[in-house]
Amino acid sequence: MNLKKLTNEDLVILKADYKSKQEALEALAEKLYESGKISDKEGYLKDVEAREKQGATNVGMKLAIPHGKSAFVLEPCFAAATVKTPIKDWEKIDETSEDAELIFLIAVPDSQAGSTHIEILTKLTSKLADEELIEKLLKADNEKKFLELLSEDEIKEDEKNFDTERLILGVTACPAGIAHTYMAAESLEKAGRKLNVKVRTEKQGANGIEGRFTNEELAKAEAVIFAAEVAVKEKERFAGIPSIEVPVAEPIKNGEGLIKKALEIAKKGRSVYAGAAQEPERKLSFREESKRAILTGISYIVPLIVAGGMLLAIATLMKQTLHLEALWDQENSWLWMYRKLSGGLLGTLMVPVLAAYISFSISDKPGLAPGFAAGFAANLINSGFLGGLVGGFLAGYIMKWIKANIKGGKTLAGFFNFFLYPVVGTFVVGTLMMFVVGKPVAWLNTALTDWLNAMQGANAIVLGAIIGAMVSFDLGGPVNKAAYAFCLGAMGNGNLVPYAAFASVKMVSAFTTTLVTKLKPHYFLEEERELGNSTWILGLAGITEGAIPVALNDPFRVLGAFVAGSMVTGAMVVYFKLGLGVPGAGILSMLFMNMDGAESSIAGGILWLIAALIGTVISTVLLLILKGHKYKKSISK
Repeated sequence: MNLKKLTNEDLVILKADYKSKQEALEALAEKLYESGKISDKEGYLKDVEAREKQGATNVGMKLAIPHGKSAFVLEPCFAAATVKTPIKDWEKIDETSEDAELIFLIAVPDSQAGSTHIEILTKLTSKLADEELIEKLLKADNEKKFLELLSEDEIKEDEKNFDTERLILGVTACPAGIAHTYMAAESLEKAGRKLNVKVRTEKQGANGIEGRFTNEELAKAEAVIFAAEVAVKEKERFAGIPSIEVPVAEPIKNGEGLIKKALEIAKKGRSVYAGAAQEPERKLSFREESKRAILTGISYIVPLIVAGGMLLAIATLMKQTLHLEALWDQENSWLWMYRKLSGGLLGTLMVPVLAAYISFSISDKPGLAPGFAAGFAANLINSGFLGGLVGGFLAGYIMKWIKANIKGGKTLAGFFNFFLYPVVGTFVVGTLMMFVVGKPVAWLNTALTDWLNAMQGANAIVLGAIIGAMVSFDLGGPVNKAAYAFCLGAMGNGNLVPYAAFASVKMVSAFTTTLVTKLKPHYFLEEERELGNSTWILGLAGITEGAIPVALNDPFRVLGAFVAGSMVTGAMVVYFKLGLGVPGAGILSMLFMNMDGAESSIAGGILWLIAALIGTVISTVLLLILKGHKYKKSISK
């Protein structure tokens, strides 16, 4: 991409006297409008300001790169300005960044919001990751010279002959995956050229992993620099290579210093061969470890639940539509086999897999066998889902203690890992579950089931409202997963009402997102409007996570509205005593709804869907009111 083709001398302003960020943005937008690059200056500015609220665009080194993807942009372009006095109110990526003196305002049409937007940002940020070039641009005394400096070719790494074979790797990643990711990578590479050290970078950005390291490079590298604000993908590839971890902005400010530090730690050599275990993570608190363990366990049983639920739904639908009731109960018939397969996934495997992966999260692979044993023991003594949770923690912490206190050293590592740990762990955990801990848990599980079955009237309605609130409170997060676990446990114990409420509520946030973005599109950002086109489909599949981007941009208003409608939906389902024994079926759940003891009740299915729609209407009205107040305030300002 040729940057010079995206701008011209009419779009360059030198030595301006802007006092604020807003003044600079308005002046540059005016230039774009006068040149026929945008059709509506005010509309485009609103999209730019919306992007500014998402994160700082002062990227350091006196440089600001605001950008707007907008329906009012007629062709990809950018305007640029230098200022006499640094602009102090431009939000920075960190407090040590310098005030903005050089500004590039990028404009991209909505239709090219993906590839073109990223390509321009990548090219521009890579080009400007050079303090010398920035200083030359700031000193340019005419527009022609400014553009000539911007389009000058630079020496690329692969054109430079290094006097040394030393290789340093750099991985860069920022939350947006665009500007800082590429600027940090370019800064490291340029610093390497200055120090005569070969630096290869891998950008983990909006386009995925770019410049992936080869096995040869990983084997040859002396050190790796992780400049990232998000989790590094496939980090196990770098196991054993001396490493530095810094924020993504650090290479932009101190690339040479980082490379010198990397060369220094490289003297220690590799601690283990590449591909070995990763360096130990920071020690988690009990609360953090427990939360991670439960979420891990649930994440592994979700595929079982979805697969088993859909198989059961299909088998049940075939029984009803083809009148195959006789085959349904005939042992070893094909329909009976499908019924048992789906029931096995849900009933037999679910609790052991839950317990095994809770244990795995706490004590790694040695915890798997004892965890499975704890889950099977929970099935044997009828302690259900609750028994699986308790057994998973029991197995995990027992194996964690055994690993810490009974070690075999390198020579006996195989014997301990593949014989001693699983055998001893399984015996101890299995014994405790069946004869000590499991019995009280089974009693508690039975008591909880009896309590749920006995709930009537107002108490039951409150339970439904609480389930609804939890489902939409964090849209697939820990609170949502806690509600999921509770409803699955109740289903496993024969109470189908809580899961029916859970399944109905899952549609509310998704349907609401689609409705509000269609009814009042100007209340929402362009990406939120695009998201609204598809969230209703996700809602039909029972997926709440599609609404997360909208909630992140305005959590109090959005989640507040979602929760209000969801509480009504949950309460309605419980009030009508609707039950669902087929998990993971999405909108098809309405075909298998139980009501007043009747299976596959048509009236029950219709009521279940109506409850979701009423909750959607409540959430939609409330969110539009809240967003309307916010919009009016922004207009008045």
